[in-house]
Amino acid sequence: MTYYNYLELNSAETLFLEAIDKDPRFYEAHMMLGELYYKQNKFKAAAKYYLNAINIDSNEYRPAFFTLAESEFKSGDYHNALKHYQSYLRSKNISENNKKIAARNIENSLFAIEAMKNPVPFSPESVGSGVNSADDEYWPSITADGSTMMFTRQLFSETRLPVRSMAQEDFFLSEVTDSGWSRAINAGAPLNTSSNEGAQTLSADGSYMFFTACDRPGGLGSCDIYFSAYNNGKWTKPYNVGEPINSRFWESTPSINANGDMIFFSSNRPGGFGGKDLWYSIMDSAGQWTEPVNMGNRINTEYDETSPFIHFDGTTLYFASDGWPGMGGLDLFITRMNEDSTWTEPKNLGYPINTAGDEMGLVIEAGGEVAYFSSKRENSLGKDIYSFVLDESIRPNPVSYIKGKVSDKETGRALRSEFELINLTVNETVLKSNTDENGNFLICLPSGYNYGINISKPGYLFFSESFMFEGGYTVSEPLVKNVYLQIIKVGETMSLKNVFFAFDSWELKAESTRELDNLVKLLIQNPTVKIEIGGHTDIIGAEGYNQTLSEKRALAVVDYIISKGIKLERLSYKGYGNSMPIGDNSTEEGRELNRRTEVKILGM
Repeated sequence: MTYYNYLELNSAETLFLEAIDKDPRFYEAHMMLGELYYKQNKFKAAAKYYLNAINIDSNEYRPAFFTLAESEFKSGDYHNALKHYQSYLRSKNISENNKKIAARNIENSLFAIEAMKNPVPFSPESVGSGVNSADDEYWPSITADGSTMMFTRQLFSETRLPVRSMAQEDFFLSEVTDSGWSRAINAGAPLNTSSNEGAQTLSADGSYMFFTACDRPGGLGSCDIYFSAYNNGKWTKPYNVGEPINSRFWESTPSINANGDMIFFSSNRPGGFGGKDLWYSIMDSAGQWTEPVNMGNRINTEYDETSPFIHFDGTTLYFASDGWPGMGGLDLFITRMNEDSTWTEPKNLGYPINTAGDEMGLVIEAGGEVAYFSSKRENSLGKDIYSFVLDESIRPNPVSYIKGKVSDKETGRALRSEFELINLTVNETVLKSNTDENGNFLICLPSGYNYGINISKPGYLFFSESFMFEGGYTVSEPLVKNVYLQIIKVGETMSLKNVFFAFDSWELKAESTRELDNLVKLLIQNPTVKIEIGGHTDIIGAEGYNQTLSEKRALAVVDYIISKGIKLERLSYKGYGNSMPIGDNSTEEGRELNRRTEVKILGM
């Protein structure tokens, strides 16, 4: 007992085993070995010796049934855990707290037994030696295009520290190549410091990140959320995002949505349901984070909810919880946002994704099929990062994206520009941001809606594009596009890709207004510019009819612009019918290109 009391556990273990060898019915030695192994998280061994003690004398210490059941439950032996929890509850004068735990884990054991009868497909594969090493790797996060992975590595072997728990935690980056993930590189200072960093979330395009750091100078609580951006080839010095997201309590595991205007995180601040809860904050029109909102008892329990991941679709949330029925420890769950902004009841991702241990830190690529997580799969290895294909029942909505680079059409010089994503289905701007200093951009396009994209820069004609995913249309393959903006000058033209008319009519559809308002804005910013609106049709229909239709459509655009205060003398219109095709009229794709509205600069 002296060795045990002074935490010399190896020596204590040896002496307890010797005592049992001499007297196999030495009750106290079996109990102490059970407790010793339990403290070392060796639950299967603990269960063995607790059971030995009970078999020697089941009435000596009735709480032993509880510790036995706990050991069995935590080692995944759910049938025996269920039996021994029930035996414990039949005892008299038992602890109210243990009684509550036993009742809860009976429910969990019943859930786990059924889950193991109906396993979900799960075949994890290591992401490779470029990322995984002799050290621990965990908390993966990826960009929407799946090209960049950031993760936390616990540097033990490199620092030669005597105790793994003292190891340094730093961020590392890996890029996808034809042969897999490249050899990861340290993200470097000032992002990484002599303190620990972790639990990060990358923006969809990888241009910025939020992460967790604890006990830093100037921090508001034990752990706070920090921000860093990627500029000129390196990460900026992180700063504390401050109130109202951070508080004097614990905030951690942030997750940012694809549009960058909604952040989810875990906190134990007041106003929750107990333990750690999931909260979210929305960015207002001034670019400030609003007061965080608790996600409510549809998500949060009296226990812990943490590790949220909002998918690029903006409506599917994954998180870890030990409060909902599960396999034990923290399990992974999925919930989806309803149209009224409430959330569906969380669904356990199932066995064997969830086990008797803790599962957390799940992220999923934009297409919704492949997930990444960290796990210790073999006793001889530390934590590594794995990928697996999600079962269809627990996939998010697929998301496509457009990525590219904006350049000057004449010089090829990269242009830092503004881009805007418009949900044409509901006629709302859902994202407005800027490219990086090299003109690069990435915009996510969740399925189920029609989208318009506008890219602009003062002094240039703007670029627009439309994507039609409404009505269950499957998202297209990701589009990589180089965008060339033309300086405003006489003779230049641009196509208004997001101007739409009713079928066989010159009536403007409501979703055209955002594009036309951008044209009005361009005319206001350039008050000397005069333009022609040109209407074009495909070859379907009589030539004279097409001529008239194209002219009336052009006039409808002019009328809208005038209604916004632009003077008539700056505007003219012309119908070209099907006389100037830019696509093959023998194909639907070509005819779609030919049905267009164009702007031509007539004068400055």
